[in-house]
Amino acid sequence: MTDRILIIDFGSQVTQLIARRVRESGVYCEIVPFNKADEMFEAFAPSGVILSGGPASVTYTDTPRAPDRVFAAGIPVLGICYGEQTMCAQLGGKVEESKDREFGRAEIEVVRDCALFDGFWARGDVDQVWMSHGDKISHIPHGFSAVALSENAPFAAIADDERRFYGVQFHPEVMHTPRGADLLRNFTHKICGCSGDWTMAAFREAEIAKIRAQVGKGRVICGLSGGVDSSVVAVLLHEAIGDQLTCVFVDTGLMRADEPEEVVTLFRDHYNIPLVHVDAGERFISKLEAVDEPERKRKIIGAEFIDVFEEEAKKIGGADFLAQGTLYPDVIESVSFIGGPSVTIKSHHNVGGLPERMNMQLVEPLRELFKDEVRALGRELGLPPAFVGRHPFPGPGLAIRIPGRISREKAEILRKADKIYLEEIRRAGLYDDIWQAFAVLLPVRTVGVMGDARTYDHVCALRAVTSTDGMTADYFPFPHDFLGRVSTRIINEVQGINRVVFDITSKPPGTIEWE
Repeated sequence: MTDRILIIDFGSQVTQLIARRVRESGVYCEIVPFNKADEMFEAFAPSGVILSGGPASVTYTDTPRAPDRVFAAGIPVLGICYGEQTMCAQLGGKVEESKDREFGRAEIEVVRDCALFDGFWARGDVDQVWMSHGDKISHIPHGFSAVALSENAPFAAIADDERRFYGVQFHPEVMHTPRGADLLRNFTHKICGCSGDWTMAAFREAEIAKIRAQVGKGRVICGLSGGVDSSVVAVLLHEAIGDQLTCVFVDTGLMRADEPEEVVTLFRDHYNIPLVHVDAGERFISKLEAVDEPERKRKIIGAEFIDVFEEEAKKIGGADFLAQGTLYPDVIESVSFIGGPSVTIKSHHNVGGLPERMNMQLVEPLRELFKDEVRALGRELGLPPAFVGRHPFPGPGLAIRIPGRISREKAEILRKADKIYLEEIRRAGLYDDIWQAFAVLLPVRTVGVMGDARTYDHVCALRAVTSTDGMTADYFPFPHDFLGRVSTRIINEVQGINRVVFDITSKPPGTIEWE
C-alpha cells in the first residue's frame, strides 16, 4: 500500500468525517494531531496532506500551525476551513477577524475553473456548501488565485495549481456540502494520483502478515465479548496464527440475554477456536454493588478484566500477547491534543497500553479501522450476518445501563426488558435499520396502578439511534404502534417495571461513544 493521505487535525469536531470520506473512495488515510504531525510526516510518507478545520483563530500567535515541511515536500496540500487559513498565514497571506461570520448553509459562486472542481463545478456555477468560520482571509499568498467566493468569504476556495496547494473555507466532508465527496475524491485521485485500491480484501491480507510478524511463535489470548469488534479480532487472529490463539470469554453477569450461549456455540463449536468460558458474574457484580459513580464502574470492570486475563494466561501456561478490539476512533481520541475526552470516555479500553505488571504486549489488528469498516472486514472473513450486524455493546455491558447502584435483581430486570425490546425490533424488520438499540433501567421508581393494585416499580427507558460509523447519530423514528406494542409487553412481562419511556435524542459530531 503506497497511496496514503495524512490528515493533520487542528481540533475540528468533524475531522474524522474527512477520513471517512477519503477511505470511502478507496484511499487509505490516517489522522494525526498537529503537534505530532512533524514526527509522523516522514515515516508515513503521504501522497498528499489534508489540513482539517479547528476552533482556534489564526489571528493569534499561539494557535496551531502546520509543520513547515508539509509545504516544502512537493506534495499536494488541501486546507479545509482553519486549514485553509493557516496555510494562507504560513505562506505569506493574511487572515483577519470578521464581523460577518458564516455558520451553516451558504452558497458559493465559482469564479475560475480549478482541478479541485473538475467534473462538477465550472466557472459561473453556484452551489450549496457548509460554512463554519468567524475569521476570513483578506489576502492570499503569492501564486494563489481565488476560484470561488461566498457572500462573506471572498476566498471561499483558492488554488495554486503549480504547487498543487488548495484551500476551501467550507467543509466538504459533511453531507450538507452535496458535492464535497467529489471534491475530496478529485484531490486524492486526480491531484495526488492515488489509485483508490484500498479494500478490505487487501487490508485482510496485509493485517494477517503483520500479525504473524508481530506474534511469531508466541501465544495470544483474546478478550472475546461476543460483540462485532472482538468477534472479528478473534476470527482474523485464528486465520493468522491458528492454535497459538486462545479466546477468553468473560461472562460478567452483565451480558445481554442468551449472549454467553451464543458466543460459546459460535466460536468453540463452529470455528473450533480454543475458548475459555469464565463465569465471573458473582465476582464482577459483588465489586459493583456499592458503586454509584459511572466512571468508577468502568475502572473497576476494566481492572477486573485484566485480572481475569492474567489468571487465565497462567492457566494455559503463559501468554505473550493480549488481543483486543481497539478501533481507530479510540486511537484518535486517545492522542487528541485538545485534552482528549477519551481520557474519560474510553477508560474501559487499554488504548494507551497494559499495566506494567502484565508481561504481555497488545495485539490490536483493528486499530486502523472505523466501526463500519470492521463490519466490512467481518463480512470479508465470512462471519455470520447476525454477528456482523450486531448492535454495539460496550465492555461494561449492563453496568452503564443501570445508573446508580447495581444488583443482580436490577441486571435481570433490565436483561428481560432489553430482550423484549430487541425481539420486537426484529419482528418489525427494523433491526438492520438501527445502529444501536437498548434498554436502560433508570434510577427512578414511580407509583402506578396495575389492575386493582398500586405498584412502586422501576422506569425503563428505550433508546434507538441511526448512524453509519458511530461518530454521529440521530434517533430512530419508531411508528406509534410499535411504541405501544413494546411498552405493553415490557410492563406485562417484566416484573419490576411499571413505566416505559422513549429517549429521543441525537449524538452530535465530535462526541465519541453512544451508550
